[in-house]
Amino acid sequence: MSFKNKVAIVTGAASGIGQAICEKLAEVGVNLVLGDTAEDTLKDLAGRLPGQIETVCSDLSKEEGANRLVGAALARFGTIDILVNNAGGGVIRPFLDHTPETLRETLDRNLWTALWCTRTVLPHMLTKKFGRVIFIGADSVRNGLWQHAGYNAAKGGVHGLTTGLAREFAADDITFNTVAPCIVDTPIVVEMRKQHTIPLLEDAIGVVPKGRPAQTAEVASMVRYLASEEAAFVTGQVISVNGGSTML
Repeated sequence: MSFKNKVAIVTGAASGIGQAICEKLAEVGVNLVLGDTAEDTLKDLAGRLPGQIETVCSDLSKEEGANRLVGAALARFGTIDILVNNAGGGVIRPFLDHTPETLRETLDRNLWTALWCTRTVLPHMLTKKFGRVIFIGADSVRNGLWQHAGYNAAKGGVHGLTTGLAREFAADDITFNTVAPCIVDTPIVVEMRKQHTIPLLEDAIGVVPKGRPAQTAEVASMVRYLASEEAAFVTGQVISVNGGSTML
């Protein structure tokens, strides 16, 4: 897959799935703009990646944060070809245990970051008549995983954003797709599993026929394909990387 001279923004880049995405794209020569709020970790990652890298520490749940990220990308590289809306996370707990603050945090980190970054990048992609926008969704939207209702409200919004934008901008050669993983062995999950004290993690693994979490590189590989020119005819799709936890 040719990524020569391509420029990608990756949000939530500092760790976990975001870091794996950056590594996969850097391997094939993509110039990267990394967005996150963890400034030190972000700079450490940038120092380990090949190629040209720009870092932006910014709150992407706010319009001004997204403007800063996109502005830095255009100032450094003059173009943006790929946007990976990976920033997310949130509070996982029974729905009635949520507070207004935890619900707002979950929506901000997952849905509003994706909305603002996409809205800010799109005018530039329209002038080029080319773009690849990939969201990181969640398989829990489809399988109704325990204690995920608030999180699913945010990620379900991302799934819906995918289909609406895909139809609206299909004629402009801008594709929109979502990669929806099941539980993933991010560093945080790996550490939590070592404690053997969190039943919800075992429940999440228990619905996966493969019997294990996804590896971050397995999720990142699908993102890299969808970011490629070869994926030009794939748009409006929610593609699960889930070990079979939902099928069709």
